[in-house]
Amino acid sequence: ITPPNTKVDMELGERGCEVLEQIDIGSDKVLEVLAGLKVEKSSRPGELCPRILWEVREEIAGSRTQIFNSSLATGEAPEDWRKINVVPLFKTSCRNEQANYRPVSLTSVVGKLLEKAL
Repeated sequence: ITPPNTKVDMELGERGCEVLEQIDIGSDKVLEVLAGLKVEKSSRPGELCPRILWEVREEIAGSRTQIFNSSLATGEAPEDWRKINVVPLFKTSCRNEQANYRPVSLTSVVGKLLEKAL
């Protein structure tokens, strides 16, 4: 996240985890990430699909920025952003063999947005 040989001030948050105080995401960066969403991708069950987030990107960029910065300041992320669904994806050959599948992780679209904004 930071260039080499850059000093970053860190302190311990409420949970005893290190908190990066200097990271601040701007609404222009969040809008840029929202505009770059791949709308054809699917989302996890019960979550907003990327197409909806993309279509309302200008209206939600400010509030998303506040939520992301609050999460970074406290060192905590909502539980929904951290949940992962792992599903098997068929590769090739016989469908009856376990070795012909690979695991695919379905993660939160909003959690991915935060990662890309960083």
